[in-house]
Amino acid sequence: MKLLVVAPFMHGNAQWSSFYTITGGGTVVLPDDTRHFSAADTLDLVQRERVISIPVVGDAMALPLVEEVERASAAGAGYDLSSVAAVNNGGAPLSPSLRSRLLEAIPHVLLLDGAGSSETGIQMSSVSVKGAEVEAAIFTPQPDTAVLDDALTRVLEPGEGGGWLARRDRVPLGYLGDSDKTARTFPTVDGVRWAVPGDRADLLDDGRIALLGRDNITINSGGEKIFVEEVERAIIGHPAVRDVIVVGRPSSRWGSEVVAVVELQDDVAVRDEELLAECGRHVARYKVPKAVVRVDRVVRAPTGKADYRWAEEVVTDARQRASV
Repeated sequence: MKLLVVAPFMHGNAQWSSFYTITGGGTVVLPDDTRHFSAADTLDLVQRERVISIPVVGDAMALPLVEEVERASAAGAGYDLSSVAAVNNGGAPLSPSLRSRLLEAIPHVLLLDGAGSSETGIQMSSVSVKGAEVEAAIFTPQPDTAVLDDALTRVLEPGEGGGWLARRDRVPLGYLGDSDKTARTFPTVDGVRWAVPGDRADLLDDGRIALLGRDNITINSGGEKIFVEEVERAIIGHPAVRDVIVVGRPSSRWGSEVVAVVELQDDVAVRDEELLAECGRHVARYKVPKAVVRVDRVVRAPTGKADYRWAEEVVTDARQRASV
């Protein structure tokens, strides 16, 4: 096994992937430049070292790689990626549109999606191949993974619906020096100790799990819970959108309303109404953003995760400018 680690080691994606590879006797390949990410240099390294597996953290990391593969192919100077067997995504969502582009650009690879957290490790996974892509955010859980009810009193059965994603057995003892957070995150249900980091999920009829998103970034609008990752997937389905972060802002009518912070593809003209119409084709009407804020570049954390605090500041500044 040869694994290329592009994500910073501050992120669980890089840590867990490296631990698995090292303990399995494999090779961890690192970029020549560990301070700046270059898609072209990364793909050159894949060729040179005959890398087998590439872990990525959502669209922020996968998109530049896909764009570079597409650019090189269009220029007639494609990369030799025949050694790559799998692209492994974890830590942030991979949008359906980018998933399709990736499998079109590197059609022989397996696209593996994993879900979990620092407190649980990998809990569930899905596998897509070209022509047989799984539905976004739908996973097959491991035997030690379940969905607990809202009150954290019992384990849900298939088809019972929503609750908290949880894992038992090999879970941490707790948070050092924080007994209150330990008690909240590691509850005991019917004598079994669980890790419950805060992800909301639906247990489907067939036993698979639909991951909805972190509860602490959920928008409560008019009494309805809206999971921002679902709305982000819907908006980025428009070909004009390169990246998007969805947040809530105060509303006198709704309590909180949905706003999309959008980065468009270069040299593309599109009206806000078109973006919202695309979103409305995939989610219920009450989840469609009430406004779109355009930015030159969506800011993400070094790990590739969405920077929701930055997006909230952008939305607040945009509202203040509009009221002047």
